[in-house]
Amino acid sequence: QVQLVESGGGLVQAGGSLRLSCAASRGRTFSNYAMGWFRQAPGKERKFVAGISWNGGNLYYADSVKGRFTISRDNAKNTLYLQMNSLKPEDTADYYCAVAKYTIVVVTARDYDYWGQGTQVTVPS
Repeated sequence: QVQLVESGGGLVQAGGSLRLSCAASRGRTFSNYAMGWFRQAPGKERKFVAGISWNGGNLYYADSVKGRFTISRDNAKNTLYLQMNSLKPEDTADYYCAVAKYTIVVVTARDYDYWGQGTQVTVPS
């Protein structure tokens, strides 16, 4: 069973930065699959934020974070990252990392089958 543990969330003022990490262990070989970040704001559905292919060669971002967030991975360390800059109040949410069923980037939650427990990001208005 794959285990994913996110870290790096917290409270940051608008315009600030945070770096989320997601450490993967056990089960599926991390480097063989695409991975992604999703977020869920209170009372709203979980939404795709960013995705990265198995080797990091292809990246994809939601329009709302394009130019501000950067997804990356270190397969040697079994770790996924999300660098978040120029944070806005609307970025406030619980952030989840996930392992895809495929090697290519996918954007829908049903195409991911392992999820972390989430880390909270709060950007006060």
